Amino acid sequence: MALKTTPTDAPATTPAPPKTGGDLRRFFNQHDNIVQLVAITALVFVVMAALSPDKFLRYYNFESISFIFPELGLLSIAIMLAMLTGGIDLSIVGVANLAAVLAGTLFHHLAPGASAGLGLGSALLGIGLALVVGLVAGALNGFLIARLKITPILATLGTSQVFTGLALVLTGGPALVGFPASWTFIGNGKLFGVAFPFILFAVLAAAIGFVLSRTAFGTRLMLIGTNAKAAVFAGLDTDRIVFQSYVLTGLLASIAGLILSGRTNAAKSDYGNSYLLQAVLVAVLGGTNPAGGRGSVLGVSIAVLALMLLSSGFQILRFSNFLIDFIWGGFLLLVIAINVARNRKRLG
Repeated sequence: MALKTTPTDAPATTPAPPKTGGDLRRFFNQHDNIVQLVAITALVFVVMAALSPDKFLRYYNFESISFIFPELGLLSIAIMLAMLTGGIDLSIVGVANLAAVLAGTLFHHLAPGASAGLGLGSALLGIGLALVVGLVAGALNGFLIARLKITPILATLGTSQVFTGLALVLTGGPALVGFPASWTFIGNGKLFGVAFPFILFAVLAAAIGFVLSRTAFGTRLMLIGTNAKAAVFAGLDTDRIVFQSYVLTGLLASIAGLILSGRTNAAKSDYGNSYLLQAVLVAVLGGTNPAGGRGSVLGVSIAVLALMLLSSGFQILRFSNFLIDFIWGGFLLLVIAINVARNRKRLG
């Protein structure tokens, strides 16, 4: 006779409610720098709008920012790429100017005195030359740093002088003017009512962001900056990866030079000198660790927007250019000090 067994009545269990508070805390901990940047950007916008609403809130002001934003944005991403491996590239402005100057020199040779009338083919030839300049310049920096083991700050400081000096020799001092109309479209044109330079920046930023977050190259780049010895023991060819990162940095700098020369319809050896300090500031403010291993395109992009809004407000309020440089330098030191304190708190 089979015995009937009655299952023990297990207490009814109900799924625990989602810990929304914990999820929010986790999100803010993982993206604290992005949240901080959004807050800073919003604060800058509110303050500048309150100080001069009639000028700052005009459509023309934001349209102007959309044309200038890409130059600094690309240079800042270039600096970020160099910083990811624990290095830096002080030659980005020199590369940008040399690329534009060589393209302008080509146009003047193709049509002396009438280069503004050159067609699309000539402009494409100039773009190709400028990009080659960026690749070669980046390769030179990468060779000096990755192969010859020269300290990045010294190597790129030296090449910066070389690139600037070569651009000065080619121009003789004055700016080269009169670029083809199709060239000036790169810096001044609109596509579907949106500034073409901004569209170009968005495409390139998305591409670099994808490379850093979704490819083996990006992972290896971060690993080298986090722990170079561990990267070597993991079997990575660190020299090749660092070399490639500086080639990419040079390419981005040359594209920034294309946009700058297209916007101004000119090229000169010393254009955009203030961009170097601002690019370093933006990269650090955007969450890039100068010692390597951490950085994001999104953070850099938001930091560029904050700096552009701040710079626009300063100009509207008629701040002295010398005072603005002083503020940028002080702001850079403040951001670095805050980041160091935060890192120590995390480690502690």
